Amino acid sequence: MHGWIIRYLIENQDKDIYQKDIEKHCSIGRSTVTNILQLMEKKGLIRREAVPNDARLKKVMLTQKGLKSHEGIEQLIMELNHQMIQGISEEDLEIFLRTTRALRKNIEKNLKFKSGENREGGCPC
Repeated sequence: MHGWIIRYLIENQDKDIYQKDIEKHCSIGRSTVTNILQLMEKKGLIRREAVPNDARLKKVMLTQKGLKSHEGIEQLIMELNHQMIQGISEEDLEIFLRTTRALRKNIEKNLKFKSGENREGGCPC
């Protein structure tokens, strides 16, 4: 979960990100996000800064340590991806990717239907 939040912060570094944004993006509850952010802050991956006009809001920002952590994770993912696709043809990879995208789309539609929500985006969980 830390990796997804770090990636979300990197992808949205041009915006102010608050806890509620992470809750919505990852489709998880406030108390869960609070616990995750507290742990990430304790590990030095993020910092939270109070907003001057609203003491209830805290802006979530990535630290240098968090950025370095992301770079390490990205490198590991690239290496694992390379190892996984060795010996698999481009055609087979395309079929696999097209099929998994269709499966994901079906699952997301079903989840939205069951929950009565119409949410876009979200963590790749």
